[in-house]
Amino acid sequence: MSLFWIVIRRLAEIEERMASAKKVITREEWEKRLNDVKIRKEDMNKLVMNFLVTEGYVEAAEKFRMESGTEPDIDLATISDRMAVKKAVQCGNVEDAIEKVNDLNPEILDTNPQLFFHLQQQRLIELIRNGKIEEALEFAQEELAPRGEENQSFLEELERTVSLLAFEDVSNCPVGELLDISQRLKTASEVNAAILTSQSHEKDPKLPSLLKMLIWAQNQLDEKVAFPRINDLSKATLEDPTV
Repeated sequence: MSLFWIVIRRLAEIEERMASAKKVITREEWEKRLNDVKIRKEDMNKLVMNFLVTEGYVEAAEKFRMESGTEPDIDLATISDRMAVKKAVQCGNVEDAIEKVNDLNPEILDTNPQLFFHLQQQRLIELIRNGKIEEALEFAQEELAPRGEENQSFLEELERTVSLLAFEDVSNCPVGELLDISQRLKTASEVNAAILTSQSHEKDPKLPSLLKMLIWAQNQLDEKVAFPRINDLSKATLEDPTV
């Protein structure tokens, strides 16, 4: 047997011994450890309010404020305005969305050329979607081409978008995904994040990040010990360790 296979075999044996020697934490012991961790109810309430505000659930946020006494860090009235912008983009009414953004805060688009370009790009996509070919070409030439001359990435995105016009059947177009609803959602999310940033609010809710951190921490711990895991985050139930 060659030295290489001897080393591989020895490593496999060591790994097997380490796996078999992994410490096991019982459900009872794990639950006791979890119960020893004290988390203030106020902090949990702030986490919930942060999610409701960031995701735009204004009615739920108002109700939660009344029930829990947790004050949001922004005026809840602005949530309705932000959601109106987001809905306009999701429905393809980009001109209306731009007007609403400027009503909220003109500096948002003035200071964010990439966002403004993506909104104009979405307008072009909607013109192509509705078969307004001549209007689409004119809009691309007058509104988007000058920006593409100043920014290489804008030019590349413009070229991708205009290439939709070369295909009668967009299902055969390599950039046909631009006409998918997912493209509207992507643009809407970008606008939503920009508005939140302008209001000195996080653009993403904290809760999903904490859940990702939970999964990462469980995976790290799983390398050292066997313990009850939460595999289904929607149920948040502990599952007995596999040994």
